[in-house]
Amino acid sequence: MDQLVDTDAAGLVGRIESGHALTEAEALAVLATPDAQTLDLVAQAGRLRRTHFGNTVKVNYLVNLKSGLCPEDCTYCSQRLGSDAQILKYKWLSTEDAAEQAGLGVRGGASRVCLVASGRGPTDRDVNRVTDMIERVKDENPGVEVCACLGLIKERHANKLAAAGADAYNHNLNTAESKYEDICTTHTYADRVATVEASKAAGMSPCSGLIVGMGESDEQLVEAAFALRDLNADSVPVNFLMPFEGTPLEGTWELTPLRCLRILAMVRLACPDKEVRIAGGREMHLRSLQSVALEVANSLFLGDYLTSEGQAAEADLAMIADAGFRVLGREEGTTAGVAPCAGHAVEPVEPGGPAGSGGAGCCASGGAADDVAAAEAVAGAGCCGTGAAEPLGTDTPAVAGVSANPGTPVLRRRGAGTAAAPNA
Repeated sequence: MDQLVDTDAAGLVGRIESGHALTEAEALAVLATPDAQTLDLVAQAGRLRRTHFGNTVKVNYLVNLKSGLCPEDCTYCSQRLGSDAQILKYKWLSTEDAAEQAGLGVRGGASRVCLVASGRGPTDRDVNRVTDMIERVKDENPGVEVCACLGLIKERHANKLAAAGADAYNHNLNTAESKYEDICTTHTYADRVATVEASKAAGMSPCSGLIVGMGESDEQLVEAAFALRDLNADSVPVNFLMPFEGTPLEGTWELTPLRCLRILAMVRLACPDKEVRIAGGREMHLRSLQSVALEVANSLFLGDYLTSEGQAAEADLAMIADAGFRVLGREEGTTAGVAPCAGHAVEPVEPGGPAGSGGAGCCASGGAADDVAAAEAVAGAGCCGTGAAEPLGTDTPAVAGVSANPGTPVLRRRGAGTAAAPNA
C-alpha cells in the first residue's frame, strides 16, 4: 500500500474540496501515513474542518440514565452481560435527577445533552419516562439540543421521541460489518443499521460512530467509516477503546496518539462536512495531542463518560481556548473555563492530601464525596493517572485501579448516580 506521503495529502484534500469522494485505497493510504508525516496530514485535513465548521467546537454532555444491568454481550462494554468491571449499577434516574445532571452540562458549555440508557432497547414505559425527561430538559434549558441513546428502537418509539423534542438519536455501528460477530452475538450489525434508519425516518438527526482499537484491521476501519458515510450520519463520534478489566477486551492497548490522529483524519476525509467527535477514551489515547485532534474533529464530550471519569470540564474548556477554538454557541471573548465548585481545589494535591481537596476532575465537596476526593488524590488526578492503584471496593462511589498494568492509564468509575459531583 502506498503511503499518503507519496500520493500528496494536500492534493487529496484539494480534490475532496472539489467534490471528490474518498476512495478505499486513499483511505488506506491515509492510515498508512508515517508518524513523521502525520501532523502534515492533520493540517491538510484541518482545511476541511475549518471550511465547514470554522474555529468552533461543539460541546456535548452525557447523562447516564441507567447504568449496567444490560443483557447484551458487546465485548468492549463495561455494562455488558456478565461483566465483572467495577462500575456503578443502578436503575433509572428520576426525571428531576436527569434534568439536574443535564443542567450541569449546559452550564458548563454544552449545547447538546445526550440522554443514555443501557439495555437492548426501551419498553413503552421506558420511552414514556425518557420523553418526560426530554421535555423537562428542554423546558429548563431553552435552545439546548437533546440526543437520545436507548439502544435498538422500534418505529413507534422513534416517532414518540421525536414528537417529544428529541433532536437526534445516537446508535453507533461501532465497527465494520465484517468484524461485528467478533464483538457481539446478542444482536446483529443489521439491527444497528435498522435503528439508525428508524431514527432518520422519524426526523431525528442520526448520530452514529465507531470504536477503534478493538483489533480491527485498517481495511475494517475503512469499511466502518464508509458505512457511516453511506448512512449519512450527521454526527460521527470516534471512541477509543477503554479496556475495562472484567470485559473480554481488557488489556487491549493498540493505539498511539499519532495512530488516533490518522484515524480521525481518515474519518474527516471520508465525511468532510459531518460533525466528527472525539469521544470516550480520548484522554488516555490521544493524551497530550487532544488539542491537535481538534484540528480535524469539531466536537467533544465534556467531562465524564457513561461509567468512567473523563477530563475535568474546566480543563476541556481551557484546552479548547488554548488551541485557538471557541465553544459553539458562546460569544467571542467569553471565558473559556467554568468556576470551580465549592470545596474544589484548583491547585493539585499531593498523594494523601486532605479529603475534599481532591485533584483535578473530582469536584467533590462534602459527605461521601470527600472520601472519593481523598481516594482520587491518592490514585492520581484525572482519569489518566499512571502507576498501580488499588481498587477501593464496589461500595465506594468511584473506583481507582481498573487497570492493573503499571504505566497504563487508570479507569475510574464515575457518572450520574455517584456521590461525587460530575466534572461539569
